[in-house]
Amino acid sequence: MTGKFPEVQGGGSLILAWQVRNKKVLVIGGGEVAAGRILNLLNADAKVTVISPRDGLNDEVAYRIDQKQVEYFDKRFEPSDLDDPRITLVLTAIDDPEASTQIWKLCKERRLAANIADVPPECDFYFGSVHRDGPLQIMVSTNGNGPKMANIVRRRIAASLPPNIGNAISKVGELRKKLRVVAPGNEEGPKRMRWMSNVCVQWSLEDLCDMNEDDMARLLQYYAPDRVPSLDNIRLDEDPDEWQFDGSYGWACVV
Repeated sequence: MTGKFPEVQGGGSLILAWQVRNKKVLVIGGGEVAAGRILNLLNADAKVTVISPRDGLNDEVAYRIDQKQVEYFDKRFEPSDLDDPRITLVLTAIDDPEASTQIWKLCKERRLAANIADVPPECDFYFGSVHRDGPLQIMVSTNGNGPKMANIVRRRIAASLPPNIGNAISKVGELRKKLRVVAPGNEEGPKRMRWMSNVCVQWSLEDLCDMNEDDMARLLQYYAPDRVPSLDNIRLDEDPDEWQFDGSYGWACVV
């Protein structure tokens, strides 16, 4: 940053958390790469359809099919397979570059977002290396330049994270849902965001992990006066009207 605003760095991708829950995604191919793609899609609750001759199936893909986790067609791809209007994404993972390019062109004609494995110029989006811990997902992308390097960087990041961070995030998610019941109005939005932010900053990961349903109910009583007590204060069962936050982290004074 050389001035008031950050400089533009071209050549990147717009990294998004694409919501494909209950949406139909077509996977063409059944090998090792397809297996990884399918698992990513199932983890995102997509409705996966696989097209591949059975003699080309990877053991994991065959398992997904046998367990009815995906819809399966034992055949080679045909252009008419793209005619289903419910298809949201198309992923190819086949060893035929010419056929892959043809599928890419067909997808462009139908305005379907597609990923052609190992051919960056024929991809509307890339798959990065993902670390998953409950609700936490961290993706590292090299924009098609070095998939192995993305994996190395992702492992290093994951190794630096606290082992309980996924559980802490789950508890924060539960608290946010309860807060929306306590303060449902749109006009409460800024206050809800500020208050939740204060909880995340002032409580340790260990406190968030240890928080139970009773603690959440008690903590939510402090939302109206816009205060954030420590977990110890909550468990002392003090009256929110008699408690004031003094601006420090995890300390309170009773007046």
